[in-house]
Amino acid sequence: MTDPIELPIEDTIDLHSFQPGETASLITEYLFQASGKLYSEVRIIHGKGMGVQREIVHSILRQHPDVVCFWDAADRGSTIVRLKQSQTHRKPSGNSNGPVGE
Repeated sequence: MTDPIELPIEDTIDLHSFQPGETASLITEYLFQASGKLYSEVRIIHGKGMGVQREIVHSILRQHPDVVCFWDAADRGSTIVRLKQSQTHRKPSGNSNGPVGE
């Protein structure tokens, strides 16, 4: 396994440079980080293609605790995600000294 790559967290993430097998963990972590930066909406660019990446992304979004709702963007190659606005939500870290997710 390779070391994680640090990426800047912005309001858009483009999945074109990632393998489909990386999508689930990448999107899960990205949403936690984006929520922590208090973004209200983010765009996930998955491409049009055959829809494999789109379906992976949507299956993650349906279950993610920080997602309020999501929809296909007009370009059909990306998904817009509305995030919960909570300053107290934190990713559970296993560390008992800090705040834990709601």
